[in-house]
Amino acid sequence: MIKTWIVLSLTWAGITCFQETPFPKAEISNGLIKASLYLPDAEKGYYRAQRFDWSGVIGKLEYKGHSFFGPWRETHDPLSNDGISGPVEEFMPIGYAEARPGETFLKIGVGTLKKTSNQPYHFWEPFEHVNKGIWKSEVKKDRAIYTHTFTDASGYAYVYEKTLRLLPDQPILVLEHRLKNTGTRTLLTQAYDHNFFVFDQHETGPSYRVTFPFELTTDGPTEGLGNIAAIKGNQWTYKQPVPPKVSTQAFLKGFGNSAKDYNIRVENDQIGVQIKGDQPITKIVYWSQKNTLCPEPYIQIKAEPGQEFSWKIEYEFFVK
Repeated sequence: MIKTWIVLSLTWAGITCFQETPFPKAEISNGLIKASLYLPDAEKGYYRAQRFDWSGVIGKLEYKGHSFFGPWRETHDPLSNDGISGPVEEFMPIGYAEARPGETFLKIGVGTLKKTSNQPYHFWEPFEHVNKGIWKSEVKKDRAIYTHTFTDASGYAYVYEKTLRLLPDQPILVLEHRLKNTGTRTLLTQAYDHNFFVFDQHETGPSYRVTFPFELTTDGPTEGLGNIAAIKGNQWTYKQPVPPKVSTQAFLKGFGNSAKDYNIRVENDQIGVQIKGDQPITKIVYWSQKNTLCPEPYIQIKAEPGQEFSWKIEYEFFVK
């Protein structure tokens, strides 16, 4: 039996578990930023698919009358691989290559899934969910703490804690992560934040630019570069609005081995956000569509049995 526990601190009136939607939901605020959160739930959660970590889903984040995250798809399906919003993260599968069809592999923040064939892993495949683990959510005035406790007969086991915290008197959101390996097998993977920025529901186009702390080059095939988007030095820019049902995409290079390169600025003519991570980047994918734009920095994560790995991502929002 899969259990999901939701603990809400009721000492502050601004934290509310809303009843008007079927999805467990809460709000946090530091007086400057107000964020609406969807809480992980195996039966009623806003996101219950097998691609992204179920925790930390932000339905909306507002600062000085502007919105930075929100729905980017026209319709919502909780079981769709990308039916999600906000700065959500995906962990690459562990044990997929070694598993035979019918056996299981692990995705942190999701659980174990059943491998269906010897084909390479594809995130859009609807794998059978075998073990979802146990989720617990604790919401306080200015933060939400999610804990995923997972144990499996395969030898994989962990306690994964993710905290969304709004800093006092600052327009800053911090994502704090702690992964403790409680099993007998090594946890070795990569994770990235997809981000899914939606600025005031404005469509992606020439008013936007994304700035990196290094000169950009691309690695491999690209989509939309040249006719829709362009790279100018250390910036990704747009020549025209991204048309409906069209994507721009590229694997970006130019970063080094230091965490100082995890420092990305996303902005349009009115608002923006500075993203900083405390781990070196291992890969960057950039992807955008008409309703969202997404720099996706990857980091490496490794925890031997009994060990713990921690990392942090900071978002500083600004209005021009």
